[in-house]
Amino acid sequence: MKRKKRDNSSNPMTMALCHLIFLLRRRRQLFPFISAVSGCVLLVFVAVSLLSSAPPVSTHLKHLQRSHFNIVVSDSYINSGGDTVFHVPSNGGSLVGDLWESREAKFYFGCSAPSEKFQPAEVKTQPNRYLMIATSGGLNQQRTGITDAVVAAYILNATLVVPKLDQKSYWKDSSDFGDIFDVDWFISFLSRDVKIIKQLPKMRGKVLTPHNMRVPRKCSPKFYESHVLPVLNKKHAVQLTKFDYRLSNYLDSDLQKLRCRVNYHALRFSASIFEMGKLLVERMRMKSKHFLALHLRFESDMLAFSGCYYGGGDKERRELGAIRKRWKSLHAGNPERERRHGKCPLTPEEVGLMLRALGFGSDVHLYVASGEVYGGKETLAPLKALFPNFHSKETLASKAELGMFSSFSSRMAALDFIVCDESDVFITNNNGNMARILAGRRRYFGHKPTIRPNAKKLNRLFMDRNNMTWEAFASRVRTHQIGFMGEPNEWKPGRGEFHENPSSCICEDSEFKARQLLIPLNQTQHNNDMASDDHSGEN
Repeated sequence: MKRKKRDNSSNPMTMALCHLIFLLRRRRQLFPFISAVSGCVLLVFVAVSLLSSAPPVSTHLKHLQRSHFNIVVSDSYINSGGDTVFHVPSNGGSLVGDLWESREAKFYFGCSAPSEKFQPAEVKTQPNRYLMIATSGGLNQQRTGITDAVVAAYILNATLVVPKLDQKSYWKDSSDFGDIFDVDWFISFLSRDVKIIKQLPKMRGKVLTPHNMRVPRKCSPKFYESHVLPVLNKKHAVQLTKFDYRLSNYLDSDLQKLRCRVNYHALRFSASIFEMGKLLVERMRMKSKHFLALHLRFESDMLAFSGCYYGGGDKERRELGAIRKRWKSLHAGNPERERRHGKCPLTPEEVGLMLRALGFGSDVHLYVASGEVYGGKETLAPLKALFPNFHSKETLASKAELGMFSSFSSRMAALDFIVCDESDVFITNNNGNMARILAGRRRYFGHKPTIRPNAKKLNRLFMDRNNMTWEAFASRVRTHQIGFMGEPNEWKPGRGEFHENPSSCICEDSEFKARQLLIPLNQTQHNNDMASDDHSGEN
């Protein structure tokens, strides 16, 4: 049986097409028309092919690549995904309480005085024992080394020679100890704890040649006594190299308090750095009663060390990979996993959104401590849009004023350190050396708020933010940040690095706290009694 041939002649589309072709034939325009149509079809086909062959783009990659389109207009923030408009109120939204002060800070204070059992230097120091230290890393890593060097000298009953600063690492800063710190103050303030001299003395008419050795990271006092002391007794002078975190977090109370005396009192910046830092703080105070300070830490070395990926393609992988090679112990990791685990610094845009969600309005003045931000102006644009009152040492001071500091990374970092320390609220964007030391210092000196992003939970929120309103996003940010806002009892004693949580050096005024807590209770009872009297009169 033959299949009946389908007749399309009655189809309206077919009839219209045939009519068009007939007209074009009559006007001899058929071939130009077909050529034009064919060209358009070819262009569409090429475009579709290119799009379909492109590698899949993660939400975070799309976020960073398009961040320069973010704008703030009439308090409306167009987020980088492009799918949702965040109508950010001028005040952002707020946690309960005052964002500029820790609620219970007044009940705590720094306390680092030695106990009666602590032996002073004049009793403890042995003759012909000289300890030298060669620090490692940038300014704040060196600071931890200097702090631990004093404690190591005390453990060894030795005289400490003023530590040498690292001048060959990534930062290549040629500054000596006296260029950064007030060396005379350092020696005099610690004179009752450890004997300190500026250079090795002569023995039998010759300058001592120190024996170089290295100790493991975070080792106990017993290790120094069993491994370093015998060499010190034999050689009389020992230099410990690559010295940074070379003492355990867990020392007895008197040694911890000695650490605090060094870090929070003896290590005072040199006069030139202190005066310039003070000037920067004064200029911030002239602009506003309160100000935020953010340690952005979004420079190339930090991103390379973290092993994270921010969507810059082969160029980013090549650039950061080259820097990463200088840490021979680092192995290639999984960038997505690092981010899921909260080990990646937030982007400037993400930090800005977090702060606005917490309640810091667009009128707040923000000081940003940073070196050269990876990605430059484009990367910073969303943060500046969210906080137009954006400041740095370069915007607050002239090139001439910064001239004696600008060629030295440690001196520039010291200026940032001073402003961050004096800020009303300090925000850390990573858990690096400066962040830890400043967090501990701010706890010690009155528990000024220090905000640490809960990166692990915030990461999931940022990845999903295109699917929610600003109100929902802000509410979840505030929930995630509970316990990360710098309150006195957020961490238990002994948790975390000592420099970040110097619990041995912080005391609680329990009597004052009890009295303050009784006041509202007594006031409530008084109000209840008054109300009772009023009701009895009515009867």
